[in-house]
Amino acid sequence: MKKILVTGSTGFIGNYVVQELLKNNYQVIASSAREEKAKQFSWYSQVKYVAFNFQDFDESINYALFFDSPDAVIHLAWEGLPNYKSLFHFETNLPLHYKFLKNLIVNGIKDITVTGTCFEYGMQDGSLSEDMQSMPANPYALAKDSLRKFLQELQKVEPYMLKWIRLFYMYGSGQNPNSLLSQLDKALANGDKVFNMSGGEQTRDYLPVEKVATYVVQIATQNNVTGIVNCCSGKPSTVKSLVEKYLEEKNKNISLNLGHYQYPDYEPMHFWGDDKKLKTIINNG
Repeated sequence: MKKILVTGSTGFIGNYVVQELLKNNYQVIASSAREEKAKQFSWYSQVKYVAFNFQDFDESINYALFFDSPDAVIHLAWEGLPNYKSLFHFETNLPLHYKFLKNLIVNGIKDITVTGTCFEYGMQDGSLSEDMQSMPANPYALAKDSLRKFLQELQKVEPYMLKWIRLFYMYGSGQNPNSLLSQLDKALANGDKVFNMSGGEQTRDYLPVEKVATYVVQIATQNNVTGIVNCCSGKPSTVKSLVEKYLEEKNKNISLNLGHYQYPDYEPMHFWGDDKKLKTIINNG
């Protein structure tokens, strides 16, 4: 049975990725900074849990052995979100995460999957495909894109398999309380009559987090397609239509105060993922 290390296992996506791996009969080593949080999840008793805080990284430690010699790694951990504009992403996170992954690779783990972000494409509009040039426009995207480039350079010196998953937008239970649909749920629970939001005309690419986890596991556990892979629906949707569809599914009503908030300045107005590469993985799975 293949043994897979999942970092950031107690995060929004991590929780679902661990569940998906267990469902597919993989042996899971789950890691996060706080074990007390991990104990709250239903999967805790079914995994080998190893607590690890990236601030405690020590180059003298063999982390492959530290994590019980996994066959592969799904690296989801990343601190400091959702503050995309903080310099912390490239001043602190970037060097730490590169050194951590390099340590695993040099010590014999040659199957590495890392989550990146659609923000690596920067302010480019339209359908975004993996062969387009990255143009990160905020510190978070710059750090992720730089990590990918560092890891690709490392491949030339220390050969290993890298699958870089560019995540687009997602929603579901356990999401950051400040996210759009979490705020909408809160407004509905409070019995609010009006929900303040942006103009809602921006086009995005959304998937339920359960589907994202399925795709992450499918990408990570195959070896035919490597490099950058968009994790997306391939279907553009306006934010307004997403909210309206969500309300319809929940059979709820609330007046949308469109235009209350300005559109974010770190995102283009209309973009979505090209899912052709992802489909080749799903269809061959």
